[in-house]
Amino acid sequence: MSKNAGSAVALILVAGVAALAACGAPGARPGAPSTVTETSVSIQRPAETGGPASSSARLIVVPDVSGMNHQDAQDAMQAAGLYNLREVDGTGRGRMLALDRNWVQTGQDPAPGTKVAADAVITLTAVKIGER
Repeated sequence: MSKNAGSAVALILVAGVAALAACGAPGARPGAPSTVTETSVSIQRPAETGGPASSSARLIVVPDVSGMNHQDAQDAMQAAGLYNLREVDGTGRGRMLALDRNWVQTGQDPAPGTKVAADAVITLTAVKIGER
């Protein structure tokens, strides 16, 4: 590599490092610990075409998921068009429902048959299989 080519590569590397440093948080110091922010994500269904774009215009009947395993209950809610799902440990111990198929539904809110907007929060309460 010629001396000029080597200088050009070095200049590009310096510019790249400077650009990456500029991507940091405002006022961030090199070597300072970064802050981690927890976020909550709700799965959004693609917008339907051909009709009014109002969630209040279209109400969805909440399916009955009583006694289903938690994975099947989530699938049924999503098939109905309900994606804003909240899950709760029915024992009150606050455990995460990590392996959905190992949990059975013991309750839901709103009740089955209720008509709700597509963005309504649906709470699914479950206990581990065998804990009833």
